Amino acid sequence: MENKKAIKLIDSIVKSLESNQIITDEVVEMVKELRPFAVEEKLPVVAKTLRLVYEHIEENEVFAIPIPQDEPLVDEETGEELETENSEIITGSESLLYLINLIKKSENPANKAEIREYNRKMEAFAD
Repeated sequence: MENKKAIKLIDSIVKSLESNQIITDEVVEMVKELRPFAVEEKLPVVAKTLRLVYEHIEENEVFAIPIPQDEPLVDEETGEELETENSEIITGSESLLYLINLIKKSENPANKAEIREYNRKMEAFAD
């Protein structure tokens, strides 16, 4: 995102999540405030993400969507998935913090792909 007010709002969300380790009503309100900036900047994926985020939190009282995992490593000989050290599922404020940081640099193609993955997970969670 490029708008200075939007970046300041993102920084406030990040600061709140880092210091409180929980998702407060204030964070939800800031996410709602951020969405019009995404619409204004013609970032439909980000605008949809922000809407899904606050709807998800309001409905579930928590952010239950995990950070997208890298593709599992597969043993070429056996075809079995290999255990990796980072296979732990991370949700809550840590996952939301990760998502907000992706949104801050949403023009990056890798970030946009992960944002879309979050969208798919939030939509599937609601079903």
